[in-house]
Amino acid sequence: MARRKKVYEGKAKILYEGPEPGTLVQYFKDDATAYNAQKKDVIDGKGVLNNRLSEFFMVGLNAIGVPTHFIKRLNMREQLIRAVEIIPLEIIVRNVAAGSLSTRLGIEEGTPLPRPIIEFCYKDDKLGDPLVAEEHIIAFGWASQQDLDDIVALALRVNDFLSGCMLAVGIKLVDFKIEVGRVWDGDYQRLILADEISPDSCRLWDIETGKKLDKDVFRRDLGSLTDAYTEVARRLGVLPSNSAPATKPHLIN
Repeated sequence: MARRKKVYEGKAKILYEGPEPGTLVQYFKDDATAYNAQKKDVIDGKGVLNNRLSEFFMVGLNAIGVPTHFIKRLNMREQLIRAVEIIPLEIIVRNVAAGSLSTRLGIEEGTPLPRPIIEFCYKDDKLGDPLVAEEHIIAFGWASQQDLDDIVALALRVNDFLSGCMLAVGIKLVDFKIEVGRVWDGDYQRLILADEISPDSCRLWDIETGKKLDKDVFRRDLGSLTDAYTEVARRLGVLPSNSAPATKPHLIN
């Protein structure tokens, strides 16, 4: 088998050329990073869990008419996805005060917000993904006002879907991050959800106990990240309820 050409490698995923024009293969790594990669580790099975969980959410979003880059899962660690032109923004949707919002504004973590708050960060690891305003985004040409309106509408639909999924299994969706990409049909542009949706990109708390079931387990040294992600997958029915944590999985080609 010919070696696939690597297109891009990030902190948690690798993109390879896909089998057909306009497609890519997205590979989920076991690497865990926090604080802009200042804290790093390799967590056995993390990539397998994120692949399955992201598939679950992307399939559900596609089913309700929210367009995503997801085509199909190929194996335990890989997905076939549409190639998109990524808008250089991280879109953060917050339902409860936590993380950097609490730090920046002095709001006690866990305080419910009166409505979802959407924030934008400029995607640049060297700059630490700084928070930016809509005026910056439009002035520097990263997205138009129409793009921003469409992104906000898409982000709120994703928030409704994810909140419902999580509430049904006793999990509070505190906040999450998404990325959006452009696809072109001739001269016509569409914006679609890209990257991933997983406990790497969401804050998830058990409704009854407040136990963290997301990457804060790694950030704050609260226990086993694999156990936390496995718990989310079990509750959502992605894994059998009696399955063991996905440690040291065997890759299926």
